[in-house]
Amino acid sequence: MNRTAAHIAIIGAGIGGLALAAVLRRAGIAADIYEQAAAFGHVGAGIQLTANATKALTPLGILPHLRRTGFAAALGYNRMWNTGEATNVLPMGRAIEDRYGSPDLSMHRSVLHFALAELIELARLHLGRKLVGLAPDGDRVRLDFADGGTIVAEAVIGADGLHSVVREALFGAERPRFTGKVAYRTIFPIDRVVGHEVEERVKWWGPDRHVVSYVTTAAQDEVYFIAVVPDAAFTRESWSLVGDHAELLSAFTHFHPRARALLAAAPEVRKWALLDRDPMPSWGEGRVVLLGDACHPMPPVMAQGGASAIEDAVILGRILADGGLDDVARAFERYGRIRRERTAAMQRTTREGSWMRHETDADWVYGYDVWKAPLDAAVPAAALER
Repeated sequence: MNRTAAHIAIIGAGIGGLALAAVLRRAGIAADIYEQAAAFGHVGAGIQLTANATKALTPLGILPHLRRTGFAAALGYNRMWNTGEATNVLPMGRAIEDRYGSPDLSMHRSVLHFALAELIELARLHLGRKLVGLAPDGDRVRLDFADGGTIVAEAVIGADGLHSVVREALFGAERPRFTGKVAYRTIFPIDRVVGHEVEERVKWWGPDRHVVSYVTTAAQDEVYFIAVVPDAAFTRESWSLVGDHAELLSAFTHFHPRARALLAAAPEVRKWALLDRDPMPSWGEGRVVLLGDACHPMPPVMAQGGASAIEDAVILGRILADGGLDDVARAFERYGRIRRERTAAMQRTTREGSWMRHETDADWVYGYDVWKAPLDAAVPAAALER
């Protein structure tokens, strides 16, 4: 049996896992990342990095690159699905940066992913390592992989997504909740849209469905959309499954011509079921803890899935750098105590499904500075009553 040792093992090389490794490396703490994929790919998904996310990334040194490659919209529109009437217009661009001290950027998800990956020592990134189980091993944790290899680690962080193997090992099997809706998404060249304006960022609100689109490049030559519709029969959760373009268009038959033109211009779309989970009373046990979608998945409503995982990474990294390695179990409990209420508030707000439809107090989300957040207590409850 191939048995090796690691001080800190991060399971999953998504945005949260990579961000944690980068934060730890900045603090002089080595961590190994184990990722089941054999290679990183350019998944056709966009990401909005709201001001709290870009502020969290600033000390890692990648914000200049994200500014150069991503796009900062001047305005964000919320519109009625049929008339196009604006129900809320959010000043963005310089206004967002002046208010919160950091920009709001949109980009291809792979731009952020690869920028974070470049911060990690290549020897610490282990691809093609699919975790199949874990168990206590004296005062450490044993990790078993599909290739027959075994790792023993002093601390384990499960950043392995919605279908987390680490979560199941800790708390048992529990199926995610199907929201009853599916999402179609894609990125494609803007010049495919003929005869209609492509707004920098807009959400079209229908009675039971919606479309969000935004420009993803500094050159303003690509656009991303995600279109969400009810579909009780489709429950597959896969970012790579190709969807039926005609089916998508039929679901938005009566939407405004501008929204329809955008959907029609896509060369192809991906389709996946939207799943979530209830907030968890505990994120870990002993020397094992969860991070990001593994403990607080959120359907794409507030654009906080990636942002909240990055926030998790910063808080956990700060705690481990602040003497947390002396008592990992206590450090992990402290991290969960600080993060649970804020992420639960985001999950509840996401389920409400009305974020930004009308004028919204977003300060509690966008104004949060995770590098200055206190490490000795949870976020005040008053700030989370949303």
